[in-house]
Amino acid sequence: MRGFSKAIITGNLTRDPELRTTPNGASVCSFSVAVNRVFKDSNGEQKEAVSYIDCSAWGKLGEMISQYAKKGSGVLVSGRLDQRSWEDKNGGGKRSRVEIVVEDFNFVGAPRDNSNSASSEPTSAADVPDDVPEEEIDLSDVPF
Repeated sequence: MRGFSKAIITGNLTRDPELRTTPNGASVCSFSVAVNRVFKDSNGEQKEAVSYIDCSAWGKLGEMISQYAKKGSGVLVSGRLDQRSWEDKNGGGKRSRVEIVVEDFNFVGAPRDNSNSASSEPTSAADVPDDVPEEEIDLSDVPF
């Protein structure tokens, strides 16, 4: 039987992405995403837990991520899970790590720091032009 691996997460970058080039010239971008989860404990109290997921993106996708993403950016990442193993140089034995090898990447949410970015989208209802017509959507026009 053939295996299948797919992971989809959404969260915020924990640090600025790091772009490296392998000895054979391939670009790889490494970053980590904090994924928050809210749940109720056995006493019914609401709790929050955070998981930190390592990700790597290769080639042009990695170059784009390193150029436009920064610490705190909201992202949606999808890709395959991959496990890497190596020998610890400090004599700690064999080590391993599971990470997402990114196949698709999207920014989500509003930028956390708008001071350095120009946006063409309105930031509040007051910024919406007055001449935009308000019309209802005709559901019969939807093709499905």
